[in-house]
Amino acid sequence: MVVRQPERDEVDGIFAALADPTRRDIVARVLKQEASVSVLADSYAMSFAAVQRHVAVLERAGLVHKERRGRERLVRGDVDTIRAVARLLGQYEEIWRGRLDRLDALLGEPTEGSGR
Repeated sequence: MVVRQPERDEVDGIFAALADPTRRDIVARVLKQEASVSVLADSYAMSFAAVQRHVAVLERAGLVHKERRGRERLVRGDVDTIRAVARLLGQYEEIWRGRLDRLDALLGEPTEGSGR
């Protein structure tokens, strides 16, 4: 399986989309179970149009997809995009841990959880 790493502009769009708590909540909901925009709108104290705009931002970022089924537009989370972002954050964590390990070596003091 080939794992595609998101481009810089895509990553910027993903994190910008996830910066809003309502959008993070929508992603969490539709990762658990797909839902129509109408059902999602019932969960928030805002207009249907506002929820629809949030979903559009998430869709542009690749975090959700809308699919027409009959008269409804169902929203579902994109697990592949979530995994790609998780891998990216994992790479940042590795860099950070490497810096801590080098600092520990320099100071000669093991840190808690470093296995030393």
